[in-house]
Amino acid sequence: MTTVSTPTTPAITSFEQFNLPEPIMACINALGFTAPTPVQAALIPAAMQGGDWIVSAQTGSGKTAAFLLPALQHIYTAMRSGSNNPSDAPYALVICPTRELAQQVASDAINLIKGMKGLRVATVVGGTPYHRQRSDLKGAHLVIATPGRLVDWINQGGINLSRLHSLTLDEADRMLDLGFTDEINAIHEASEHRQQTLMFSATFTSRETRLASNLMIEPKHILLASSKEKHENITQNLNWADNSHHQHQLLKHWLQDETMAQAVIFASTQIECERLAKELEAEGVSAAALHGAMPQVLRNRRLDSLRKNRIKILVATDVAARGIDVPNITHVFNYGLPMKAEDYVHRIGRTGRAGRSGVAVTFAQRGDAFKIREIERYIERSIPVSIIAGLEPQLSAEDFKRGQGRGKPQSRGRNGSSGGYRSDARPSSGGGYRGNDSRPSGGYRGQSERSDARPASGYRGDSRNDSRTDRAPNKGPFEQRARPEHAEHNRFERRAAPAGEPRRAFKDGNTSSDRAPRREFDNRRPEFKGNGDTGAGGYGKPRTARKF
Repeated sequence: MTTVSTPTTPAITSFEQFNLPEPIMACINALGFTAPTPVQAALIPAAMQGGDWIVSAQTGSGKTAAFLLPALQHIYTAMRSGSNNPSDAPYALVICPTRELAQQVASDAINLIKGMKGLRVATVVGGTPYHRQRSDLKGAHLVIATPGRLVDWINQGGINLSRLHSLTLDEADRMLDLGFTDEINAIHEASEHRQQTLMFSATFTSRETRLASNLMIEPKHILLASSKEKHENITQNLNWADNSHHQHQLLKHWLQDETMAQAVIFASTQIECERLAKELEAEGVSAAALHGAMPQVLRNRRLDSLRKNRIKILVATDVAARGIDVPNITHVFNYGLPMKAEDYVHRIGRTGRAGRSGVAVTFAQRGDAFKIREIERYIERSIPVSIIAGLEPQLSAEDFKRGQGRGKPQSRGRNGSSGGYRSDARPSSGGGYRGNDSRPSGGYRGQSERSDARPASGYRGDSRNDSRTDRAPNKGPFEQRARPEHAEHNRFERRAAPAGEPRRAFKDGNTSSDRAPRREFDNRRPEFKGNGDTGAGGYGKPRTARKF
């Protein structure tokens, strides 16, 4: 795999240098874009020339436009040449791990094609009626989808990927985390004769590398930023809390910051998310919850309210960690710590977008010391500890990090709120803080985000089956999802197919701790029924490649 850390073309300082079609340039100018970002300058000319590309870039770096513009250029060229695909056969496909991210990408694509007659964009995600999507897919040139719902349409014969030109996997690491292995395999096989594959991932561990080698042909790697980006434009703070009540008081203090325009508060679970949003509303704060158990129409409505500044605070699970791009978000609060250290980076990346400044505050109790150490080890820096006058914790920062001092361990409830240790000692004369520990009760339970083929029907009162986009399926705080290389159930089939030959399927038998092992995709996948005018048969039957 070749690594290209800088553009191979002469220095790119303006979008005019890409020689994009005039209608696309008109949209770029209308949006106020002047100079391309580094990832755009590196990838756009490379992708327009062809080939498979792996891209690592910082959150908020402009990567969406980096893969949309080459795709739109190919579509425009094909339309102008009179090369029309069947009504169910798109030219370009973008796969996203969550509904929110897919809808954000679709919104960006629509903004880039305004005024371009005949070019259609379709969004295929769970929680949306099938009949509406069926209508949207007819004649769509660009499709943005989540994996589960797209595979449903493939199996129903509602979409034909045999003439696809380009496939983009956005945030491939997240899709692997959520267990979309079989779905990626099905999409790959249905589009095996595509001309180009682009893959974006925050991390490139052995899992992502094996995925790339099996889905792509001689890919090149553009590395512009590490997932451990320092986020120098984001002021990071750590507040140690004695207990849950103390933590809530710290949050209330931060919410009074006069510099705060809008904020995202990350909770660990759906129950904690709902509880905290209701508590803030009761205290007069303009807040709303967002998590995977909500019907899609409600999720869309609340994101729209955030973008239009109708609400000030969004309390969300990690379903929102990737896909929210709201320029007015000045603060991010980690009320519940993420399951993976790398997710900390994605969370705080919701602020400080496009070079703006931002503030990220993390709350932790003594039982969270291990997670804090893991986060700091991952980002390769210490998070500065903040002490708020009048809300000082009883222990020193050093004692919190060592997990030492008075108090008994506090058990972690099913709500997933921050655990740690409960201190019943009175505050010292130095001004320590004592509060009563509060335990949330009740809550909501929704369907797995992976089942995005079916809309959520509402809320249920148990958190054990939280959405997979809302919490990671591993057992430990930051347990690596990838199994040892020698583990037979986690192997990827290698392929050494020369250019022009069908690409072999990607296999991963990875299972999570909260679900039964899955059978091999080939053993359970319904037969793909292609349209008669394409000559498409089952998955194993080759299709004729089509070039623009």
